Amino acid sequence: MLKEIELKQDFFGGIKPGATAQPEINTIYFGGGTPTLLSIASISKIVEALNKNYKIASAFEFTIEANPDDLNAENLKDFYNLGVNRLSIGIQSFNTEDLKYLNRTHNAAMAEYSIKEAQDAGFSNINIDLIYGIPTLTPKTWVSNLKRFLSLDILHLSPYCLTVEPKTPLEVLIKKNKLKPVDEAMGIAHYKILSAFMQDNGFLHYEISNFCKENFYSKHNLSYWQQKSYLGFGASAHSYNGDTRSWNIANTTQYIKNVNDGIVFYESEKLDIPTKYNEYILTSLRTMWGCNLKYILNEFGITYHDYAVRQFLKYKLNQYVVESDDVIYLTERGKLFADKIASDLFMV
Repeated sequence: MLKEIELKQDFFGGIKPGATAQPEINTIYFGGGTPTLLSIASISKIVEALNKNYKIASAFEFTIEANPDDLNAENLKDFYNLGVNRLSIGIQSFNTEDLKYLNRTHNAAMAEYSIKEAQDAGFSNINIDLIYGIPTLTPKTWVSNLKRFLSLDILHLSPYCLTVEPKTPLEVLIKKNKLKPVDEAMGIAHYKILSAFMQDNGFLHYEISNFCKENFYSKHNLSYWQQKSYLGFGASAHSYNGDTRSWNIANTTQYIKNVNDGIVFYESEKLDIPTKYNEYILTSLRTMWGCNLKYILNEFGITYHDYAVRQFLKYKLNQYVVESDDVIYLTERGKLFADKIASDLFMV
C-alpha cells in the first residue's frame, strides 16, 4: 500500500488539463474489513505516506472504521493523536439476541462501552451502524435500539436493512433452518419506524441510509454521492477521477505481487455519457438534495433531460417523487423503492 500511495501521487493533479498543483485532499477514510486490526505503527506509516505524497487540507475529515471489540482506551488515544477526528463503529444492535443472530463477537454491553470510551478519548464526531430487518428484532426492540442511540448523544447514524448475500454463512444457516429467514415486510416496518423516529428527534435524513445532526454529514461519503473524485488504495480498492473508474485486483496475494513487480495491478474503464447519467440518477436520488433536471440538461443534453422528465412523471402521479424548482426528490414512500425508480430512469 505504501508503494501504491507513492505510485499514484499524481492522480489528482491530472484531473484538469494544465493543472500545476495538487488539489487539496479533504477526507481520508480507513474502511473495512477491519482496519483497526492494523497496529498503530502501520496506520501511522500510511498516514505519513499520504502526507508526503498528497496535499492534505488543514481541516480534513479523517475517519476510521472499527468494531466495538477492537476499541480500547489505549488505541483510541493513539488514533486521536494521529489525527483521526471521526469514528464509524459497527455496533449493529444494542440487543444481544440480534448480535448472536448476526454472529458478531461483541455483546450489547461492549457496544455501549466502546462508544463511551471513544467519547472519553475526545471523539465527538461518531457514526454508528445499526441493522434492522433482523428476524430477532421486534418493532419494540428496534425502538429501544433507537432510543439507546439517542441517549448516547451520537451525531450520525447509518442504518442498513439486513440482506442475505449468496454463499454467505448466514444464507447457509437459513437454508438449513438453523436461523429464521429474513422477512421483507418486517424490514419495511422497521424502516418506517426509523424514519419517523429520527426526524422527530431533529436528525436530517440526508441519504437513504444516513441520518445526522446539522453539519455532521459524512463528508467522505458525500463525495461519492456528489460525483467528486476519490482515490482508493489496497486490494479491491476503487478510484474515480470524473471520467475514468479504476479498481485494484481483488486477490490480495496477486495485488501485492503485481505492485512489487511493477506490473499493472488495476483495471479501468472510460465512462461514457449514458453511464455518467445513470450514475448521477442513482446517487442524486438517494440524497435530500435530489436530482436536478437543469443539471441533467446542462451536463447531458436535451435527450437525457426529456427522457428523465417522462420517466419521472408516472412516479410523480403515484406520489413516489415530488418536484420543486426543477429538482426531483423521493418522498418517504418513494424511498422504499429508490433502486427501482432509479433503474427505470437509466438510459440503456
